[in-house]
Amino acid sequence: MKKIVFYGDSITDANRVKEAQGAMNSTAYGYGYVLQIAGRILAEKPNDYHIINTGISGNRICDLYARIKKDVWNYEPDVLSILVGVNDVWHEITYQNGVDIERFEKLYDMLLEDTKKVLPNTKIIILEPFVLKGTATAGRYERYLEVRDYAKVVEKVAKKHGTYFIKLQEKFDKKAEEYGVEPYLVDGVHPNTAGATLIAEEWIKCAKENNII
Repeated sequence: MKKIVFYGDSITDANRVKEAQGAMNSTAYGYGYVLQIAGRILAEKPNDYHIINTGISGNRICDLYARIKKDVWNYEPDVLSILVGVNDVWHEITYQNGVDIERFEKLYDMLLEDTKKVLPNTKIIILEPFVLKGTATAGRYERYLEVRDYAKVVEKVAKKHGTYFIKLQEKFDKKAEEYGVEPYLVDGVHPNTAGATLIAEEWIKCAKENNII
């Protein structure tokens, strides 16, 4: 049975039941994109995959690096999916406790380098962080646009380590232009059902095109 670990912040966490971590049921997946991906994969091959969500709300890249042994390496996944970046900006704006872009790049690079040493056969999918102008971001949107600079760093590091990279910002921009922000990101950061579906569709597309699933 192949194991897939989804790692990240609240967008991945999506109110999952932490006590159910590792269990193969919907409470362990949360209500977001992980649930939708799990549903599609398991509907086709229910006995072939064990899907694990270890996202934690509020996490920055330094938090992911600190807990990677417990929440990724110890599972020895066949596939690792990572989404992080928005809190590194958001926490600086709100709490003056963010991660500057140079340190962000250094830590992300270390996280991937170390993971590839520990799990050389694990396939890694990196998701691009994204942001739109919504209720949580409108007041200081010029600052929140820094997330797009962090996204460029994520793409750079993903390419350096030969991982798969899924672009999401352009997808959300196009949907927002056509239908508005709230149908996809309820506050400019967190996806609702439509936004989670968009992410899930891009993830499944990447995974199938590259024979990951």
